[in-house]
Amino acid sequence: MKRSKSYRKADEQVDGEALYSPVEAAKLAKSTSVTKFDATVEVALRLGVDPRKADQMVRGTVNLPHGTGKTARVLVFATGDRAEEARAAGADIVGADELIDEIAKGNRLNEFDAVVATPDLMGKVGRLGRVLGPRGLMPNPKTGTVTPAVGKAVSDIKGGKIEFRVDRHANLHFIIGKVSFPERQLLENYAAALDEIVRLKPSAAKGRYLKKVTFSTSMGPGIPVDPNVTRGITAELDA
Repeated sequence: MKRSKSYRKADEQVDGEALYSPVEAAKLAKSTSVTKFDATVEVALRLGVDPRKADQMVRGTVNLPHGTGKTARVLVFATGDRAEEARAAGADIVGADELIDEIAKGNRLNEFDAVVATPDLMGKVGRLGRVLGPRGLMPNPKTGTVTPAVGKAVSDIKGGKIEFRVDRHANLHFIIGKVSFPERQLLENYAAALDEIVRLKPSAAKGRYLKKVTFSTSMGPGIPVDPNVTRGITAELDA
C-alpha cells in the first residue's frame, strides 16, 4: 500500500520494535497525526482469550471521564412517556413500529451511532439483528441499551459512554478522544477503559490477558504500547 509523504514522515518517528509507555504513546499520537482535521485517537488491544467460547467473550461499556470528543447520535425505540423522556434527554431519532420497519429496510442507517430500546419493544426490535448486529448497534441489556430508563441511557451515551466488544480474532478497539485533547485527558480516558477491560477478564482465560496494545490516530501510524503498564498511567506526567 502506497503511503503519503506525511504518513511516512510520521512513521519515522515511531520505533516499531519499542514498547512505549502510555505517556510517551499519547505524546507520539498527538505529534504523528497526519490529518488536517482533529483526528480521533484509538486504542487496539490483542487479548489472550478465545472469543469462540461464550465464557471468554469480553464485552462491556465504560463512561470516559472526558468523553470521546464527538457527540454520539442516538436512536431510541420507545413509545408514550418513555419516548418523550428520550427526546427530552436529547435523543436524535425516536420511534416504534414505523421506525422499526424503516430500519429493517436498511433506511437511515447512517443517521445514528448508538441504539437504545425499552424492554417492551425488544420482541419487535429483535428482528433487526441482521441489520444492526453486524454494525455493533443491536441493543443489549448487558450494555445498558435495553432499559426502561431511556433518558439516562441517552444522557450516558452522549456524555461519553462507549461500548467495546472483542472480535473473533481476539482484538478489541475503542476511542480515547481527539488529537486536540491534552495528554492527561487522553491518558485518563485510556485508564478508565483499561480498568474496566481488566476487570472483565474471563476466569476461563489462561496465560497473558493483555498481549498487545497499540495507539493510533485517524490514518496515522500505529504506536506500540507496553501492555504491562495498567496502573499509575498518568504518573509519568507528574514526575
